[in-house]
Amino acid sequence: MRAVRTIHHASRTFRAFFAMERVALAPITRDIRRYTSTKFRADAWAAANVTSLALAQGMAFAAIAGLPVVYGIMCSAVASLVAPWFAGSRHTVLGPTNATAFMLFSFFSVNPELVGRWDELIPLLVLMVGLIATAGAWFRVADLLQYVSRSVLVGYISGAAVLIVANQLKVVLGLSTHLSDEAASTFLGLLWGILLKVTHTDWISLGIGVATLLIFAAIRRWRRSWPAFAVALLISSAVFGPMIRSGMGPFKGGQTFATFGFGDLMPRVPHLLRADVFTDISALLGIAFAIAFLASLENSLMAKTLASKTGDRSDVNQDMLAVGMANLASAFAGGMPASGSMTRSMLNHGSGARTRFASVFSGIYTLVAAALIAASVGWGFPLIDFVPKPALAALVIALSLSLFNTRHIRICLRSTTDDAAVLAITFFATLLAPLYVAIFIGVAISIMLFLRKASRPFLAEYEFGEAGELREMGEKRQRPIPSISIVHVEGDLFFGAAELFRTQIQRTVSDSAIRVIILRLKNARNLDATSVMALEELILFMRGRGLHLIISGASREVYRVLKKSGILVTLQEGCDRSAGESNLFMGNPRNPNLSTRAALKRAQQFLGSEKAHIRIFYDPSQPNPIG
Repeated sequence: MRAVRTIHHASRTFRAFFAMERVALAPITRDIRRYTSTKFRADAWAAANVTSLALAQGMAFAAIAGLPVVYGIMCSAVASLVAPWFAGSRHTVLGPTNATAFMLFSFFSVNPELVGRWDELIPLLVLMVGLIATAGAWFRVADLLQYVSRSVLVGYISGAAVLIVANQLKVVLGLSTHLSDEAASTFLGLLWGILLKVTHTDWISLGIGVATLLIFAAIRRWRRSWPAFAVALLISSAVFGPMIRSGMGPFKGGQTFATFGFGDLMPRVPHLLRADVFTDISALLGIAFAIAFLASLENSLMAKTLASKTGDRSDVNQDMLAVGMANLASAFAGGMPASGSMTRSMLNHGSGARTRFASVFSGIYTLVAAALIAASVGWGFPLIDFVPKPALAALVIALSLSLFNTRHIRICLRSTTDDAAVLAITFFATLLAPLYVAIFIGVAISIMLFLRKASRPFLAEYEFGEAGELREMGEKRQRPIPSISIVHVEGDLFFGAAELFRTQIQRTVSDSAIRVIILRLKNARNLDATSVMALEELILFMRGRGLHLIISGASREVYRVLKKSGILVTLQEGCDRSAGESNLFMGNPRNPNLSTRAALKRAQQFLGSEKAHIRIFYDPSQPNPIG
């Protein structure tokens, strides 16, 4: 029967878990019911602006990842089309991003044996990312993202930007054929390789890159409303593309991208029924978790940024579901991993988008553009063949430089020592380690420093004054060694603080005059199994020395944990319940000191005295020590 009750309790807890804040399957239906022609016009215009940028960035991020451009364009189309049906934010636009693209490139750079198997590995990887993010949304894992320090993302993005600039610099300098991809996974390898081969610089490639940057800067300065990235790429392709294609003079041999055909736009079902699929899953599992984590974190921060501008409520788990579903769709459409794009989302909002249908329209426009690009091959005028690689690389460098948010970097460096340490360690980890490892190094350091800070209680001594009030002990006042110690426990008693909590109390009872400790748990929170076991060991430790422990001011949460764990029985051993004896006194919100007074009377029963000197301890970092 006990086993049946345990299973029933676990089942009820599991159902309750999903009943709370459950993610919605199709929140877009709320917009459908209230959609108007005015909203349609606003969304359609915003989608046109976003599409012009999405096409150019899709190509750019595919180039960063080392993939054919069709992967980036299809990801931009499908992610924009699918994500809004599940997203919590109405302005977010999903697709490939700088950080996830270079994480992908970094992984394949250190695993050269996997390079070239794009048709097998990329759909499988994106499918794994989608499944991980979708499962995380259903289990509300996104709630934990708020515990990841913002310093981690600032350090990671800054380090990735440095790597992207260095990686694209070799294209602008025309050194791609002189440098090995194995050296491109770390900053030092890239920098050293560029320095060794700088004498082989192709001045035509450099000229194309510099000219494209000048066009980009001019548009940004004099035509701020234009999509500078897309327009600069279009002008550069129109000017230099025909020269390269015709082999005119020094432009002969210039590098351009290859236009894809309709066959590349066909759905690509991940091939799972093959003998080596589990070997590939094992090899891709680490990078899949890293991309799913980074994409969800990027999307959550982007949604919160937009929510601060629009006044909408951000739902991080709903947004994580959108990341998962967008990647599942991208896996079957032949795209690369999708994440939340800050630049396209801000453009969507700035262009006057009213609902999430703006992203849907952008996805449709991008699919139409992809079909036109594929059709251009049959027309004898392949459009992508006119896009110079140095031009796109130069624009990627310009976009990456914008990732350096000097204000955020300054805040992280100046706020606390821990924030500065997390930023610096994460930044250098991205330069020295593969990116899918560096992101977790930063998270681990951030959590480690947080736990260290959260598990370091400080005690200050208090006493009762002549009028019975609590006051801090003066350094010059003399008083006898107390026989009762009241220890105020403030803050979280989670697993990280449990051991320090126990050892500090044991240090307190090392005073030979102390016979009773009153443990005030009114402001103690988040007791877990580790802290409960530490409390039980403390009770047994004190009883073995003839000492007594009393708990006062316990909240309902504390009482519930003590009762369910069985420690309450250990605490109450020796009490005559019929005579009203107890070693646990619940807190009274109206008069917080009543439980302490009752505990003092119980302590005096142990001492066989009506009077006792009292020593008070509390955590000075918390307000209201006796409340």
